[in-house]
Amino acid sequence: MRLDGIYPPIPTPFTADGEVALDKLAANLDYWNKTGIAGYVVLGSNGEFVLLSEQEKLAVIAKVRERAASGKFVLAGVGCEGTRETIKLAKKAAELGADAAVVITPCYYKGAMNAAALQYHYETIADASPIPVILYNMPANTGVDMGADVVVKLAQHPNIVGLKDSSGNVVKIGDIVRQVPARFQVFAGSAGFLYPAMCLGGVGGVLALANVAPNQCVDIFKLTREGRHEEARQLQLRMIPANTAVTAGFGIAGLKAALDMVGLYGGPVRGPLRPLDEQRTAALRRILQEAGVVAQ
Repeated sequence: MRLDGIYPPIPTPFTADGEVALDKLAANLDYWNKTGIAGYVVLGSNGEFVLLSEQEKLAVIAKVRERAASGKFVLAGVGCEGTRETIKLAKKAAELGADAAVVITPCYYKGAMNAAALQYHYETIADASPIPVILYNMPANTGVDMGADVVVKLAQHPNIVGLKDSSGNVVKIGDIVRQVPARFQVFAGSAGFLYPAMCLGGVGGVLALANVAPNQCVDIFKLTREGRHEEARQLQLRMIPANTAVTAGFGIAGLKAALDMVGLYGGPVRGPLRPLDEQRTAALRRILQEAGVVAQ
């Protein structure tokens, strides 16, 4: 399974009273389907997966699979704190048509999440999962940073096919690419380092920015693949402030506000997350305008 390309980790839309808005999700998908993205990551960090019930998670996966255009992959976040619970959710995601299972590191007992624990967790899941497994390293949220040595060991498992790394450590990404089998695919976890990650052998990215600027993200991917490095570099540099704004800068509330600004549905976040105030919304709009994502 070759997954090369750009994937937006799509937000979960909510109504004003906090219910999952599947109709809004479908409308957003209809727009994204027309772009050059390779598929969707559903129930990632930007999908507020930790704030959803299992029933809601399954409903969102089902809707994305139903609405995704032919040929676009659906990568489902199934990571839970427990190994058994993750396997159960991976199997249910597979039944709903997910193409691969994205599994974030467990983190509640982060002091115990050493190499042996992570290797046991992922290998046990991969043994049982009916669909391929993609490792997900997000230390800013989890406090657990999966080491390159662990990734390299896990890459030997035939049902572990890739890694989404959101650490931003491009040296580590290069070290992983250097040692893993050719079939193992490494994805940048943020548009801020898409170009350098691809130069080191990454095959694409799972990028929050791709929700609001899919064409620009796909252009960086294509330009790099075509060897048009100066054009890719310039576009990468132009997108860095916009990417920072919809990730660490303003968070999920900022990403959803940005979706509203580009004519898609962002809507509210789910508590305890809080929406942007007027001042921060105005600042976000200015950044997106300067990047050419939002019209002046």
